[in-house]
Amino acid sequence: MTIKKIEENSELDSLIQRNAEKLVVVDFFATWCGPCVRIAPKLEEMSQSDQYKDNVVFLKVDVDAASEISEKYKIQAMPTFILFKDGKKVDEMMGANEVKLKAFINKYLGSSN
Repeated sequence: MTIKKIEENSELDSLIQRNAEKLVVVDFFATWCGPCVRIAPKLEEMSQSDQYKDNVVFLKVDVDAASEISEKYKIQAMPTFILFKDGKKVDEMMGANEVKLKAFINKYLGSSN
């Protein structure tokens, strides 16, 4: 299973609402961004891990292909990860640090279980 790539604002909004009972992690990336390319396989592993596969929905937004979405969320650096819970944005993190990203996700997972 690969992480779903989103190109339309309406699709992103719909998926965030449909998965409101889960934590939704949106990865804003660019194909030319070195750190984005390096973190991508780690994100894929996380999305399939027992720890996250049932509780977290991972989505990707290419900032160049979906500029409307990146403008809406005021993305200024890649990668930027935005977390949604109960259909609302709860936090964001910039940078491709896998350890920090896992801690960031776990912080919000813990408060739902």
